[in-house]
Amino acid sequence: MGKLINGLFGGFHGRIGNLVGYTLKGKHIIRTIGKTEKPLTPARKANCEKMKVVNEILKPSIHAIRAGFRLAVVGTDRNEYNEAVSYNKKNAIQGVYPNISLDYSKVLMSMGALPVAVNPGISQNGVEVTFTWEISTSPVSEYHTDRTMLVIYFPDIKETCCQLVGAKRVEGKDVIVIGPEHINERMEAYISFAKDNGKAVSNSVHAGSLNTSPKVTVEIKPAEEAKTGAVKPAQAPVCENEKEIDVPNSSLTESGNGFTGDSPGPG
Repeated sequence: MGKLINGLFGGFHGRIGNLVGYTLKGKHIIRTIGKTEKPLTPARKANCEKMKVVNEILKPSIHAIRAGFRLAVVGTDRNEYNEAVSYNKKNAIQGVYPNISLDYSKVLMSMGALPVAVNPGISQNGVEVTFTWEISTSPVSEYHTDRTMLVIYFPDIKETCCQLVGAKRVEGKDVIVIGPEHINERMEAYISFAKDNGKAVSNSVHAGSLNTSPKVTVEIKPAEEAKTGAVKPAQAPVCENEKEIDVPNSSLTESGNGFTGDSPGPG
């Protein structure tokens, strides 16, 4: 059922017949829902499979995507999620249908002009995953105060843990705390930087993989469990496994230390 938000000529939200209405960046958008009885061609089957593969990593990473691609769509009618899908479908897919998969080293979680992380790496100690990178040898740099954005994707369970505002670039190290249930999961990690005022961001860089094959078993010591309970709210990661995302109605707000995404939900 569609809803008239601003009267008869003000556009509507929802579905009426084969029409879907929503608001995107202040504009009322109405689209038709296509339906065809024709069998899918090989090219369309390949495209559908690419979309499926890309969405598997981007949907649970929606908070990072909104922050990371926000500036890339300024001045356009595109939204952050669609921009991320478009880029990764073109650049992070490997193989030929039906053997299509994701090249995690080429996935982009953010897009911008700031310098990227140099020689990033990751290591794990229980629930703590440490990111490292090279820092500039210059004692004065306009990029020293850039803040990290860290993303860890768990491919086998299709969940993401992200920290949108972390350590300064000049520190050369940052730690993200994952849930105890994730310590043995396979991980793909990404790091990018953003200005304190949120006016610039870097491309993300694949920082590495953990717990690939074979699986390792890590025990959580009591001291580590206590440590996870003492995480400061500002450093607490956002873990989610989004099932439904209303991308056109997504919104993003700026904070003094970067970007934070509103939780997505059905329109």
